[in-house]
Order: sequence, then C-alpha cells, then structure tokens
Amino acid sequence: MAQKSILLILSAKDFNEEEYLTVRNVLYKHGCLIFIASDASGLCTGSSGLKVKADVSFYNANPANFEALIIIGGSGIRNYASNESLRKIVGKFYNSGKILAAICAAPLILANAGILKRAEATCYFEYKSEMEKSGCIYSAKEIVKSGSIITAQNPANAKDFAEFIAAFL
Repeated sequence: MAQKSILLILSAKDFNEEEYLTVRNVLYKHGCLIFIASDASGLCTGSSGLKVKADVSFYNANPANFEALIIIGGSGIRNYASNESLRKIVGKFYNSGKILAAICAAPLILANAGILKRAEATCYFEYKSEMEKSGCIYSAKEIVKSGSIITAQNPANAKDFAEFIAAFL
C-alpha cells in the first residue's frame, strides 16, 4: 500500500490532545504519513501540556504534497477563525479537490473560509449558530461528509472521524 501524506493543523496553544493523538494514531495504522503544520514559533502545546513540534509552517504548506488537510479542534483553534494564512491553505486544498477535514471547533475555520456555504456540516454543538451564520447547513450527526469535506462533532468521535477519512484516501 502506498503511503499517503496528511497535513494536520494544530493551534500553537490549547489544541485538543485527545483528538490529535487519536486521529494521528488511527491514520498511522492505515499507513499514512502525518505532517504537523502550525504557526507556532517553537512547540505546539496541547490543552493538558502535550508538546508537539510542527514540521511545516502555514506559509510553506503546499497541497500538492498532501492527500488531505485535517484541522484538530480545541479551544486554541478558535483564535484562528480569521487567520488569513490558514484561510489561504484551506482555500488551496479545497480548490485542488483534496480532502478537508475538521473536528470539534475546527469546522469554524472552514466556515469562515467560506467553503461551507450551503454545505451540510457538523461541529461542537456550542458553535452551531456561528456555523449557520456562515451559511452552513448544520447537522446534528456525529460525522458529516459533504463533497470532499468531512466534519465531526467532538473528541468522542475522533476515532470514527479518522477511520472515515482513511476510507476516502
């Protein structure tokens, strides 16, 4: 089986460690190569203190090198809702037809990038109204696929979310 390269976005601070570790481990088991992208100048720090070194900066992320882009949630990702660099990366992946996936609070990044207009998606329930304001059709399902976009509600869905992504690679 050929290895697939996946770009995993982590916020510099307060990413959800459970989502990160679960998604990473499931995709490794499916033979994927995982590359971490962030704007962190040093290490990314999870909500409980886990440190992860980024392999790629937002500025050097090229969709041609990856099969999919996955954005991990957590309270820190909310700070990226209007991050122009991250919006550009999301737009490039979307325009190249690559898989875009986001879990928990991270679907807000996709919504704010304008790619969820009139698309069905899910996220952590607390952000439902923000998603709908962006033109998204909110779904209460745990995992939603709309075209090349896959979204999931919360850390409890991380394993199924990763398995769902792997099935489409």
